[in-house]
Amino acid sequence: MYVPLDLPIDFEAFYLGHQEAFHGYAEVHFGTRAAAEEVIHEVFLEIHAGWAELLSAGSLEQGAWAIVRRAVHDRLEAEGRAPAFIINGPIAQALATTKDRLQRMQSTTGLYEAIADLPNRQFEVIVLRYLLGYPTAKVAWFMGIDERTVGHHLRRGKERLRLKLGLPEERKKPKQKGEGP
Repeated sequence: MYVPLDLPIDFEAFYLGHQEAFHGYAEVHFGTRAAAEEVIHEVFLEIHAGWAELLSAGSLEQGAWAIVRRAVHDRLEAEGRAPAFIINGPIAQALATTKDRLQRMQSTTGLYEAIADLPNRQFEVIVLRYLLGYPTAKVAWFMGIDERTVGHHLRRGKERLRLKLGLPEERKKPKQKGEGP
């Protein structure tokens, strides 16, 4: 017999709105949906246990993402392995579909390691935007930050990747007649 859980409605809404991104983030790291589901289940139990505190802190999304990051990192460390996106091929396929300068690279040598070395915020927006394919607005919503801040982290992350991988600067397109100054 199914007995529904007595969860706060706001927690249920948070779960429904964030579970897809959390699972996707974890799956990129673990390489399998099963491992991702296991870790994210634990994450949501922790979020639920500290729900009142997270709500009163005023930065619910940031606090929840911190729990996700820590749980993923701890599991990888406990297993003594690198994230799956470094060692598995499916991420190479995901990268091939993006339309940024990463797609134009002739060799992906060092790319995954360079992504993994990005500062946390830049890493998260690069993974959510380019590897998982979420639009900027949804990345902002997931992370609890402004879309312009997502854009800032994307630009900084891509610039770090460009420098680390020795890629040329992107050429600016000449303005067409009738475009602004």
